[in-house]
Amino acid sequence: MKDPRHKDTFFSGKHSLNCRGKLLDLSRPAIMGILNVTSDSFFDGGKYKGGPALSRRISRIIEEGADIIDVGAMSTRPGSSPVTEDLEIQRLSEAIGIIRENYPDIPISVDTYRTGVARKAIVDFKADMINDIKAGDESEEMFSVIAELKVPYIIMHMQGNPSTMQNSPQYIDVVDDVLFFLAKKVANLRKRGVTDIVVDPGFGFGKNVDHNYQLLAHLNVFRSLELPILAGLSRKSMISGFLNTDADNALNGTTALNMFALLQGSSILRVHDVKAAVETRNLFCKLQESALL
Repeated sequence: MKDPRHKDTFFSGKHSLNCRGKLLDLSRPAIMGILNVTSDSFFDGGKYKGGPALSRRISRIIEEGADIIDVGAMSTRPGSSPVTEDLEIQRLSEAIGIIRENYPDIPISVDTYRTGVARKAIVDFKADMINDIKAGDESEEMFSVIAELKVPYIIMHMQGNPSTMQNSPQYIDVVDDVLFFLAKKVANLRKRGVTDIVVDPGFGFGKNVDHNYQLLAHLNVFRSLELPILAGLSRKSMISGFLNTDADNALNGTTALNMFALLQGSSILRVHDVKAAVETRNLFCKLQESALL
């Protein structure tokens, strides 16, 4: 018998994303596997250059059970500098080409804040969604392009830019400030007819350690937007720095925080380690199911 005290233990609002006419079900949290085709990303930059290495990484992401692949062709780690748009497009073309040839049905997200790259990724390379760490702040045209192409759009909060964002970030109240930022962006997008929106508080992007943990501790506040919440915690310095270790040894901490993010209402986990995240998600779902029995 269901206990009437247990109401909506996941989140209110959208439970799916329309990816080229196919619905990505988010009633069960989704795992987004990270595919970095960069030379300098903070954890795995430079590991997947060239066809064979790239193919092996893609196969592993799929075999371990990812629901989405997020392809990034330009590092946004703290202190990073942008690459040319042509190089970003070239890297994306190779990676997405391999994915589409071998795994045509997997939803592909492209991690870019450039409007031209976003358009090409969707129209020419047949990606499914855009993951924009600048939430349209890089170009006024981005929201119009998303509305035109009718694709899911992930908006993230970032204070500053990758090269300077960790230089003493300041907030009046980090939770309220980030929520207000995302709420304004969502309102603007909805005016343009964009409905498939995912919000990301931007852990590690213009936040110090305390800011990050305050956001995570109050992640359920973002459920008020009635949209899917993405948590990108994987192997970040908020874990490795706090535990006095490095990114290579931050998987256990990542798993712990991912479970907490799920309990707070996150519906997408963006991760380097897909198998561990899938197991965490499955255990979370079993707990949720048991709570309703």
